[in-house]
Amino acid sequence: MLETTIAAIRPADEAAMAAARELHGRLTKPAGSLGALEELSVRLAGLAGACPPPLPEPAAVAIFAGDHGVHAQGVSPWPQEVTAQMIGNFLAGGAVVNAFARQAGASVTVVDVGVATPLHTDPAVLDPAVLDPAVLDPAVPRLVVASVRRGTRDLTMTAALTRDEALAAVRTGIRIADELIDAGAGILLTGDMGIANTTPAAVLIAAFTGADPLDTTGRGTGVDDPTYAHKVAVVRAALARHTPDPADPLGVLAAVGGLEHAALAGLILGAAARRTPVLLDGVIAVSAALAAAAFAPTAVCAMVAGHRSTEPGATVALRHLGLDPLIDLGLRLGEGTGALLALPVVTGAVRVLHEVATFDSAGVAEK
Repeated sequence: MLETTIAAIRPADEAAMAAARELHGRLTKPAGSLGALEELSVRLAGLAGACPPPLPEPAAVAIFAGDHGVHAQGVSPWPQEVTAQMIGNFLAGGAVVNAFARQAGASVTVVDVGVATPLHTDPAVLDPAVLDPAVLDPAVPRLVVASVRRGTRDLTMTAALTRDEALAAVRTGIRIADELIDAGAGILLTGDMGIANTTPAAVLIAAFTGADPLDTTGRGTGVDDPTYAHKVAVVRAALARHTPDPADPLGVLAAVGGLEHAALAGLILGAAARRTPVLLDGVIAVSAALAAAAFAPTAVCAMVAGHRSTEPGATVALRHLGLDPLIDLGLRLGEGTGALLALPVVTGAVRVLHEVATFDSAGVAEK
């Protein structure tokens, strides 16, 4: 599945991009007056191979959840059980991501790809043979049970995952992308949940970019100074132990990644193969995006950076990917919240090409 997905990823369509730029030049507005929105719409035309590109709707948020053996190193003040408890909150509709998703009319799919604590809920498992449009119902959050293992191993002691486990998580992400797109989704949004997951994210970003761990490691859910210094040391120790090779993205994910990071990389690859935009959330998403780009560099064509997380590694990763975030609100929650807030910006960029009159059609004189 991974090989065929990568093989299906193609570069942006230059003719469609040129047509979008030409159309922007004829719309009733000064040239370049919509700033970054214009280039975003051009990129989306290139992804779709059409001008104008399809409106990015309906939107589907995929929240991948997993736990981390490195939690035992004291890198987070939150107990690991919170991961499972927050899944219950997602499914009950009580989290920030749910509030923002309702506002945006986006569906929420929660994927247990490696939660340590057993979930006390009845899963609504997506069956790829039954592509039910109700999958995209914004009013009904859904749970997919696709657990590879109950949390990763401690990456300071051994590889977090085997290669087979990392591959299974990547394939889960690809499958979820296919299911959501087959059900009608026009854009996918990344979400994540996993106590301590900013530590493997910091290691992944350092591994793929070569940046110093001090520049890739943030305070996550808000650790104090001693814990932050310890967290940086943990990231350094993981890199020294494993010396991950960025040319081997599956090996990097196995050595120092999380199950949600690997699954998110798969989701991104799956979306790129289907020429569907994927709106990235925060530091977990962009660390996974680095892995996806290492698998298939042209997958970046499908990526839209929703926001700039306050986690420093997010800026490092976005710079490496060549992506500019659409909004910067000082967010560091995760869940998909920043991506959801950026969604209307993406929709607006495309809607301009669909609905704004040209100078000729509106009878407006050009300069």
